[in-house]
Amino acid sequence: MNLRVTTPAPRDTWRRVAAADPHALVFGTPAWIDCICASGDYVDATRLYETPDGHTRVLPLVRRARLPEPMTIRASLPDGWGTGGLIGDPPVRSEDVGGVFADLALDSALSTSIRPNPLVDDIWASARPPAFVAVPRVAHVLDLDGGFATVWSERITTATRTKLRRAERTGLVVERETSGRGVDIFYAIYLSWLERRARERRMPLPLALWRGRRREPLRKFETVAETLGESCRIWIAWLDGAPAAATIVLIHGANAIYWRSTSDRHIAGPARANDLLQRVAIEDACSLGCRYYHMGESGGVESLMHFKSRFGASQYSYCDYRLERLPISSAHRAARRLSSAVEGRLLR
Repeated sequence: MNLRVTTPAPRDTWRRVAAADPHALVFGTPAWIDCICASGDYVDATRLYETPDGHTRVLPLVRRARLPEPMTIRASLPDGWGTGGLIGDPPVRSEDVGGVFADLALDSALSTSIRPNPLVDDIWASARPPAFVAVPRVAHVLDLDGGFATVWSERITTATRTKLRRAERTGLVVERETSGRGVDIFYAIYLSWLERRARERRMPLPLALWRGRRREPLRKFETVAETLGESCRIWIAWLDGAPAAATIVLIHGANAIYWRSTSDRHIAGPARANDLLQRVAIEDACSLGCRYYHMGESGGVESLMHFKSRFGASQYSYCDYRLERLPISSAHRAARRLSSAVEGRLLR
């Protein structure tokens, strides 16, 4: 399909499309791309497509800053910033995706990667040309159809409901924050988690904190909270005046996203604080009229996958789609393996 392309995408049209598509996540909005670009590492490269029959589609896309086109790396979206993929009004079709694949293949970018919403991966898989490599991934999504009463009685497991009732009797107090105060509390718990993990792994504390702050900088969370406002909901569980756990949930239209979570295991574990935060966040999403509660990937960690399934989330297999002029992904994997090996040797 021949598509008319405009880049960067006009913001007004983009916002309209993001509001109209029932599968559009907050990750596909102009506000989210602004959050990514605020880091200074990326610039907006979002593409607006117009089909011959008058339909409008948008591919949220960023590219590495300060690199010429033949050397640039494009992503929809970068690691740590959620899923991307095509959004549209009316809904995206397989032929639209095929046209986007063909358009992206014509550019000279060194690398292009697309990670679509797991719920619509079927249209991407059916349209993928051989030039794009499919990298398997797994995510969990909870269907909120029927509201919280249905989720509670039919999807959350009996054992989990029992644990939640016990958690409510421990004295935990849950509050919702949409301000900088919530970010500060969340990040303080995160730093405490880094310190505990460093002790357990006998890693030098300065190194652990440097790596943790580099991977998840405070400014990232401040930018998201400032930009999204009420759509960035930080849930905090307190026990006897001490913060036990915090969870960040992002809201857009019919979709809620369980984006980040951290906890003080010694306080949160016995009181089941993480369980209680999930319950209130899911109930809140239902009250806002959301249809889906996206719980993200688990990195193959069995305990995390089990945690999500206990709340009724279903497992979805989907893929990253990558076009690379050079084997960049292989080089990155090799670098990570080398880094892990060096770190292990230093720790020993």
